[in-house]
Amino acid sequence: MTVKTLDDLLSEGVEGRGVLVRSDLNVPLDDNGQITDPGRIIASVPTLKALVEAGAKVVVTAHLGRPKGERDAKLSLAPVAAKLAEELGRNVQLAGDVVGGDALARSEGLTDGDVLLLENIRFDPRETSKDDADRAKLAAALVELVGDDGAFVSDGFGVVHRKQASVYDVAKLLPHYAGKLVAAEVEVLAKLTTDTERPYAVVLGGSKVSDKLAVIEALAPKVDTLVIGGGMCFTFLAAQGLSVGTSLLQEEMIDTCKDLLDRYADVIHLPRDIVVANKFAADADSKIVPAHEIPDGWMGLDIGPESTARFAALLTEAKTVFWNGPMGVFEFESFAAGTKGVAEAIVTATGKGAFTVVGGGDSAAAVRALGLPDDGFSHISTGGGASLEYLEGKELPGIAVLED
Repeated sequence: MTVKTLDDLLSEGVEGRGVLVRSDLNVPLDDNGQITDPGRIIASVPTLKALVEAGAKVVVTAHLGRPKGERDAKLSLAPVAAKLAEELGRNVQLAGDVVGGDALARSEGLTDGDVLLLENIRFDPRETSKDDADRAKLAAALVELVGDDGAFVSDGFGVVHRKQASVYDVAKLLPHYAGKLVAAEVEVLAKLTTDTERPYAVVLGGSKVSDKLAVIEALAPKVDTLVIGGGMCFTFLAAQGLSVGTSLLQEEMIDTCKDLLDRYADVIHLPRDIVVANKFAADADSKIVPAHEIPDGWMGLDIGPESTARFAALLTEAKTVFWNGPMGVFEFESFAAGTKGVAEAIVTATGKGAFTVVGGGDSAAAVRALGLPDDGFSHISTGGGASLEYLEGKELPGIAVLED
């Protein structure tokens, strides 16, 4: 099986042709609708710029948030269009609809090198429909916007694990290619599953064990170090018989965690001290306690300094590192030290020649929120869920459909 890439499409020639690009422009917005982290928009630019410079008529489709198939003004792609235009250095039209009259009229008026961004694809319920026929109809309408000699470029890695109309079904109707971002992401993740240089360390955080169970099962037999922090660590601590106060806890996962600890005792590393708080708030009273002495009525919101130092020592000596999920509630300054300490250790490992990957999602947001340099890591993925499913060994529909 092979996947054609953007370079293949460019060599075939795109001048004057319509090219439909599925980008991942799902960026976080604040309460005023301002973009707080433009990382995904910036990551989408190389593919779009290459097509524009080659004279394609570019139609971009993307989603923002979860509007559940209905138009939601707060989730319009208007701020995204403005930022994308700034990054591309050229005008980006925003259609007033997804595949309606405005989108069709604007697409027909495109000239070589123009860029049209369709309104939030998830405003159309057919995008995420479980009904194959519904999705196929939306896909056919998208294809109409680029014409009979059009092409499809898949460049939204954050959605390739979804069987959705703009990700999967359009690829069945048009000549299809992997964009620069998707091709790079797959190449990077493949390095984490084959011929990995040792020691290999994986850092997992975030709130729920259940969200990371499959990737723990897939990676634990392959790694030298598996560091567990974030909210999910409290279910592991409970599995050791410890009291975790009012910390986040998945009681139904305790037995599973016991089993994981039994099987991978030589690999799994849990925090030995915790920063606890009397409430979930930025201004909460806090203190550092041993992991086995979390007081009743208090909740863990970060790993403690001893744990941070111990984890950092393991990570700085690793030759390969994969990190997905913060160590604590990094959005609150009082509970960001664990995440920052671990991230800085990974930056140090990168500087020593290690291959380091940040697995998208909250981890990527933390890198930027904490002021760490993007180039302090070998790769920052744009797709947290897609990264995890790839590493779990699952087939990603949006990748599989590109194979010829």
